[in-house]
Amino acid sequence: MTKPTRRDLANAIRFLAADAVEAAKSGHPGMPMGMADIAEVLWNDYLGHSPDNPKWFNRDRFLLSNGHGSMLQYALLHLAGYDLTLEDLKNFRQLGFRTPGHPENFVTPGVETTTGPLGQGFANAVGFALAEKLLAQRYNRPEYAVVDHRTWVFMGDGCMMEGISHEAASLAGTLGLGKLVAFWDDNGISIDGEVEGWFTDDTPARFEAYGWLVIRDVDGHDADAIRKAIDQAMAQDERPVLLCCRTTIGFGSPAKAGKESSHGAPLGADEIAATRKALGWEYGAFEIPDAIYDGWRANGSGKVREEQWNRLFDAYAQRHPQLAAELTRRSHGELPEDFAAAAAAYIAKLQADGPTVASRKASQMAIEAFAPHLPELLGGSADLAASNLTLWSGSKTAAGDDPDANYVYYGVREFAMTAISNGLALHGGFIPYDATFLVFSDYARNAVRMGALMEAHAIHVYTHDSIGLGEDGPTHQPVEHLASLRLIPHNDVWRPCDAVESAVAWKAAIERKDGPSCLVFSRQNLPHQARTDGQLGQIVRGGYVLADAEGGAPDLILIATGSEVGLAMQARAALDADGVRTRVVSMPSSDVFDRQDPAYRESVLPGGCRRRLAIEAGVTDFWRKYVGLDGAVIGLDRFGASAPAGALFEHFGFTVEKVLEAARSL
Repeated sequence: MTKPTRRDLANAIRFLAADAVEAAKSGHPGMPMGMADIAEVLWNDYLGHSPDNPKWFNRDRFLLSNGHGSMLQYALLHLAGYDLTLEDLKNFRQLGFRTPGHPENFVTPGVETTTGPLGQGFANAVGFALAEKLLAQRYNRPEYAVVDHRTWVFMGDGCMMEGISHEAASLAGTLGLGKLVAFWDDNGISIDGEVEGWFTDDTPARFEAYGWLVIRDVDGHDADAIRKAIDQAMAQDERPVLLCCRTTIGFGSPAKAGKESSHGAPLGADEIAATRKALGWEYGAFEIPDAIYDGWRANGSGKVREEQWNRLFDAYAQRHPQLAAELTRRSHGELPEDFAAAAAAYIAKLQADGPTVASRKASQMAIEAFAPHLPELLGGSADLAASNLTLWSGSKTAAGDDPDANYVYYGVREFAMTAISNGLALHGGFIPYDATFLVFSDYARNAVRMGALMEAHAIHVYTHDSIGLGEDGPTHQPVEHLASLRLIPHNDVWRPCDAVESAVAWKAAIERKDGPSCLVFSRQNLPHQARTDGQLGQIVRGGYVLADAEGGAPDLILIATGSEVGLAMQARAALDADGVRTRVVSMPSSDVFDRQDPAYRESVLPGGCRRRLAIEAGVTDFWRKYVGLDGAVIGLDRFGASAPAGALFEHFGFTVEKVLEAARSL
């Protein structure tokens, strides 16, 4: 083969994608075939990456928001020299191989984020770009731009239609994320056919209104036009950029190009053969000539860029050793050496002081105590900072150029906020926390789920956790939300009962590196609970004996969380007075408790005591796994009402009398 042309290099993507989808008998060949020319120019001429070191810190980040076209990314990674073999591509969508149906950052080297739910990859990209901006502001110095990379994101019509793209694009423009470049694959086709029947927005005008630089009418199959557009995008860094690329889905297929039939199904063996002929591709399935591999890997400059950056960083470390050490620590996801001791001292003092405050206030107190030790802690709220209490005395807005910026005013954008937090966490260098009312976690739920799937180290703060928020009524009173969040695998949910448990929950969430945490706090004041040093040390285990029966094994176990722990303690006093030996178990995090060893769980909830009563102001079914069919649950299997909190708790049976009645019935 003679020296390959740019079209030859792009065709390698097309046929790897078509052949892999055909082998799997499922998948999406149309988008990879349509975006192949754009991807080839970006990856070979602009993308700063290092296939031998996919985690190089100053690499450009490439995200595929339209993740159904995953074979585009797998073909790119393979051709560029990442550790992704031809055998992986031949086994696309098969168990045990590194080419799942949608990109997964924990499976495939070089994949930055897990995508598939449309629009979320784009919102993740906003988080990646925000991370780069804030790190650059803090650490760069004249002649030492040690944080200097771009975030490139591919997105399709479906991403543009999803509401999260509106939320994220609006905020990105407001924040001036000039290192963010989005490529819109404007092919006019979705699963149901031509989108002009349901998607007639003036999308370029929308992004211009958001404050983006919009480059219109880019021919997505003309390498020179693509280069010209990218050069224009890179000529400024004040605004994020949208490249509107006109493409043909299934490009090259004689029968299926430009049609929805190429979107989500194999082309078929005959049509692939016809496409090979039409594009002049003379090679068999999964056959890539050496000249094509050489063309891809000769153009890549990742190794050179990484080596240049390493030399720059070495010089930076000589000139600014403290900054270099801090950036290195943060980029590795390591906490400051003094954090654990400082946090433990704060918790011990809190136990001694015994404040009675709302747990949302206790959360703010914990942030105030911990944040000075953690420059990587980046907060935010969806227009509820004064209610969520996420601001602290050192909060500085990210909407500017403050080198110590550590707070994002997200506006009323719960879904985008959560997905942006995932992007911040995945980028590295930050521990993001975001906040809204617990009832509005519904808006953000799929991003919470995606964060748990990706093991993103993000912290989600949810306040106003029950009917205790009172007068705003059932639209704002969460009932099923605690159980719903607990059902998400690998998602730690904490609902603390007082200021001490709140601080422990914050410490656990900060120290957890392998997934997100949801911290759930009350609006109303919660009483302080007395504890021994031993009990204080057991809070982090998710569940522990807060008060034990006197005079022998318990006759009855009360299990409670959050505001209902105080109620359980009041009921215990009355039951003890009646001669019922009663144990109270506080379970701030059932997720964490369930991970404890069997011996510890047995010590807290002994199998010999079947009389168990769980108390929580939410749906009851979740607690059956702890109380059994012969136990009882005091909860709320209906929506709330608008009234003061005290009246609501009495009306719905969260009283000592109701607890005693249920306990005695056991």
